[in-house]
Amino acid sequence: MIIITRWLTVRVTMEPQFFIFFLLMFFTIYLVAYFVVFRSWSPKIRPEASSCLISIFHGTPAVVLATYALLSNKSRGFSSSNTPLENLVLDFSIAYFATDLLHYLVFFPGDVLFIAHHLATLFVFITCRWLVSHGAYALLSLLILAEVTSACQNAWTLACARSHDSEFAGKVYHILSPPFYAFYSVVRGVLGPMFVYEMCVFYMSGAADPVIPKWVWISWLIVVASAISVSILWVSNLWIQLFRERRGLFYKKVT
Repeated sequence: MIIITRWLTVRVTMEPQFFIFFLLMFFTIYLVAYFVVFRSWSPKIRPEASSCLISIFHGTPAVVLATYALLSNKSRGFSSSNTPLENLVLDFSIAYFATDLLHYLVFFPGDVLFIAHHLATLFVFITCRWLVSHGAYALLSLLILAEVTSACQNAWTLACARSHDSEFAGKVYHILSPPFYAFYSVVRGVLGPMFVYEMCVFYMSGAADPVIPKWVWISWLIVVASAISVSILWVSNLWIQLFRERRGLFYKKVT
């Protein structure tokens, strides 16, 4: 891994070749998932399962790459210029969100919330990568917080999708739900807001204005704050549903 990342540090440039490669990679993984890996699954859940698979190939690798990229940048900060390796991670994530956005547009065009989320995320990453070329530290830190729960979330989503027709999937879903909800709640409900607060304080001080226009960082904060709020609302609803299910099971046992 160290050898690969060092090679990438040397070879990555501002050219779009890596973005095109990543886009084709995620698109290929999706097609393989849909037509090969999950071909025996119900047509209703095959698209969601295929989306989970490309998310698996993005989430944990994005956390590892983003962490390495940030640690490699000795002058990292909220307004520091993007390094080639940071731009590589942005290209990697832009390609993933573009592929997953296409998935929603084709199979779930009515899912306005997720489509809006992906469009907003792409706007933030693209402006950081191609418009201002500064601020990757802030966005990659948030990417780490967003994707560190990805592996657990995808396992939970796949188990949930098959819980109605697979006893094993149902058991995995019920066992995994409480720890996943707790992990997600801490990351999105505590660590995320703390980091966004630091971002807000720094950008509102005007220290980044010479390199990141005010309208850019304001839009970043709006998108990030909205995404975190929706995440908190989502996991809160899951907690409520879980308590209702467990309470119902308790009453059944008592009676």
